[in-house]
Amino acid sequence: MAQTAEVKTVKTGAYIRSPSTFRNFISGDQGSAFMPESGRYHLYISYACPWACRCLSILKVKGLEKAISFTSVKPKWETTKEGDTHMGWVFPVTDTEEPGADPDLLRGAKSIRELYEFASANYSGKYTVPVLWDKKLETIVNNESSEIVRMLNSEFNDIAENRDLDLYPVHLQTQIDEINEWIYDKINNGVYRCGFATKQEPYDQAADRLYEALEKCEEILSKQRYLCGSSLTEADIRLFVTLIRFDEVYAVYFKCNKKLVREYPNLFNYTKEIFQIPGMSSTVNMDHIKKHYYGSHPSINPYGIIPRGPNIDYSCPHDRERFSS
Repeated sequence: MAQTAEVKTVKTGAYIRSPSTFRNFISGDQGSAFMPESGRYHLYISYACPWACRCLSILKVKGLEKAISFTSVKPKWETTKEGDTHMGWVFPVTDTEEPGADPDLLRGAKSIRELYEFASANYSGKYTVPVLWDKKLETIVNNESSEIVRMLNSEFNDIAENRDLDLYPVHLQTQIDEINEWIYDKINNGVYRCGFATKQEPYDQAADRLYEALEKCEEILSKQRYLCGSSLTEADIRLFVTLIRFDEVYAVYFKCNKKLVREYPNLFNYTKEIFQIPGMSSTVNMDHIKKHYYGSHPSINPYGIIPRGPNIDYSCPHDRERFSS
């Protein structure tokens, strides 16, 4: 039976995230099976998923929309195969069924699961997004968001409209890697550890680590414009996708309510600034985000009720220009 898209916890009640499995890399190096060609690749995402949206964010800010197409699935999980109880990402039947989501025009797949099973007949993992698909070889290149982000940043510069933008510059790589590590552990994945904990102790531990890290970010951003100094990097994109969902979803749904992002002056203004970077607002579909989280996990929200608020305006003015040199 297919692995459910539902969460996995261990006997201690702590949440465990499964690793990605398709780990090929697009490269212009001689002998590469996956060359960085315009029109060859397609990105499958969900606007609800922060891991997928950090890939879409890089695609947008690098100006790769003309070179790499993308499709979003429906926000709420549904059964992925007739006669199977597996719940996961599915495509709409028509382009009007779910605003923001589109049918799969490449293979006519009904679900992300079908793409995985086509790419690997013996696949036994989870059917996650993002999926970076090769139209030429008709297979999955990679489903690990952290690696897709790096490919989009560096391997398509010959065809990117914003080729001079480097979100992982050599002189900052060590610092970016260090920041990514604790932000992923305590914040990106930390909110999930809070929300999917099934016992009090692992929830308390995750919440303590989450807020310790948020306070650390607030302190960093009180002294400089971005996490690594004066330049936007991939670390900022990776943090943003969690912050933009925090007050609308995680505070309620994942019990991360000790303090809201909009109660942190620097974090809130920072979130607004990144949202206002050209291309970034188009990666945030709050309707999809709320429909997914509040509607896809009956163990947490059995009636699927979606809260009406808080409907935060991230397009209002911010104060981050004060760090301009």
